[in-house]
Amino acid sequence: MKNNIARSASVLVVSVLVLMAAGLTASVAEAKDLSNRLGVGYKNQSSVDLPSLAIQYWPGAELGFSASLGLDTQTNNSKFGAMAKIYRVVFQEDNMNFYLGAGAGVLSIETAGKNESGFELLGYAGVEFFLPGLDSVGFSFETGTGITSISSGTRFRTFGDSPLRAGAIFYF
Repeated sequence: MKNNIARSASVLVVSVLVLMAAGLTASVAEAKDLSNRLGVGYKNQSSVDLPSLAIQYWPGAELGFSASLGLDTQTNNSKFGAMAKIYRVVFQEDNMNFYLGAGAGVLSIETAGKNESGFELLGYAGVEFFLPGLDSVGFSFETGTGITSISSGTRFRTFGDSPLRAGAIFYF
């Protein structure tokens, strides 16, 4: 229980520091146009804790796509997840893009030697922000609803990213 309290406190402190840094630097920033930009990074937005490698592409200023792949081969506790997502920018703010999106993916979880597999569907709203001077690095936070259906049952959930689960993408 002490670990959970300490973890929650550290998440809160990091969240406040990130928001303060973004607030202090936003006045010199401009809206981000990611047209024809390809990015590589990580995301951790599956229903299981599975950090994933991600590729993100924006063919235009308002429409983006991503694909992510996560793998953990731990003995008797392995995990696999792959997800494709689509983004639609609905509002551009200084150095931020607010978007809506949807995602679909496959999931496989092994627990105590028993394998369960199925799919995930997500609907979400999110923000990707850029710190001035780091115009090629985007940090994204998302919140929304999801459904996960695996062999053992179906799960409906709401989710929200903390700074420790947020995504980070480097754009070329």
